Amino acid sequence: MSDQNLVNFKPESTSYTTPSTGLVNFTMESSPYTTLPSELVNFTTEPSPFDNISSSTLPIDMVFNDGHRVVIIVNSILIVVSSIGNFTVLILLIRRRLKNPSRIDAMLMHLSLADLIVTFLNMPLEIGWAVTVAWTAGDAMCRLMAFFRTFGLYLSSNVLVCISIDRYFAVIKPMSLAGMDRRGKVMLVLAWTAACVFSIPQAIIFHLENHPQFIWYEQCVTFFFFKEDWHEIVYSLFGMIFMYTLPLIIITFCYASIYIELYRKSRKSTTERFRRSNDDVLSRAKKKTLWMTITIVLCFVICWTPFYFMSVWYWLDKHVAQTVQQPIQKGLFIFAYTNSTINPIVYGLFNIPRRASDKRTSSHRHLSISKRLENLNDRRNSTMSNRTNSTQMTTIFAESPLSC
Repeated sequence: MSDQNLVNFKPESTSYTTPSTGLVNFTMESSPYTTLPSELVNFTTEPSPFDNISSSTLPIDMVFNDGHRVVIIVNSILIVVSSIGNFTVLILLIRRRLKNPSRIDAMLMHLSLADLIVTFLNMPLEIGWAVTVAWTAGDAMCRLMAFFRTFGLYLSSNVLVCISIDRYFAVIKPMSLAGMDRRGKVMLVLAWTAACVFSIPQAIIFHLENHPQFIWYEQCVTFFFFKEDWHEIVYSLFGMIFMYTLPLIIITFCYASIYIELYRKSRKSTTERFRRSNDDVLSRAKKKTLWMTITIVLCFVICWTPFYFMSVWYWLDKHVAQTVQQPIQKGLFIFAYTNSTINPIVYGLFNIPRRASDKRTSSHRHLSISKRLENLNDRRNSTMSNRTNSTQMTTIFAESPLSC
């Protein structure tokens, strides 16, 4: 999600960048424009000896530079990797759902769709914008693409939250499975709705403007929308909270709770002297859940932290942040898109082949996780001993985290 061409003209203010919403600020002050090493350039509205400046000496962000080359190369690679991964996962999930539909498979399909939106809308947009530098697609397309620049990213984060919450209830609240399918559908609807609502302001804020000095230069900007600098910072913080901070907290809490529950049950199984096989199942489930928790949280942090690191740096100390070279800045901004490339690996390719293999090796494993949980919910209405109930719970604990 590089921010090389989103320009915000702000009178009588100091320029800074708010990358979380793709906003790059240009100021109009009573001094000649100065060339900065980032996407931050000051312009003047007064007569200047630079009025007739040639294109070869334009500010660095108004001409094709090394930062744009980084955007084109890296996004091109990400498109190839992400499309292969997400299409592979999506096809496997569709084939499996035709035979044995499950709730978690539906959520994984929505995750793949969200990542494909990022792959085929956001990434090509960044490449095209880097090539043209200026915005050449008109005002309507400026607003539409500003909307989709955040929509796919919001949706991907929201679906990840839905998956973690679904796994949390499957393991922590296995006896409250009535309506789990309905709850899953409601969460997915809310995920799409929230992504749409959170992205609508982008289409309102961004619009097409001509440069105040070089009138031939058009750009997709937020010129004159924010009355005060802190208004824009608040808007950017809103995006950071709902796209990164809150999802990270929820995902971490859910998977940590699953691991703690497995640990508690394993200790209880030792006290009650369960069968050795049940102890082994819980032990394996603990290890796999711990690995999955670390992997999911670590990948999310690695993908998003560099992007927001640069954002927060600009908010706190923009003068120092401006000294960072453009290729480095743009490279850090692009990290947000790597999440859509890693998701099919973490959530799909590591899980789908194993479950397909498990079906061939055991008739018991032929049932999907959601089906087994539903069966357990049906059985709980019958009378069973505490040992029988605990043994069934062991199976759920052992397998539910693997469907994450």
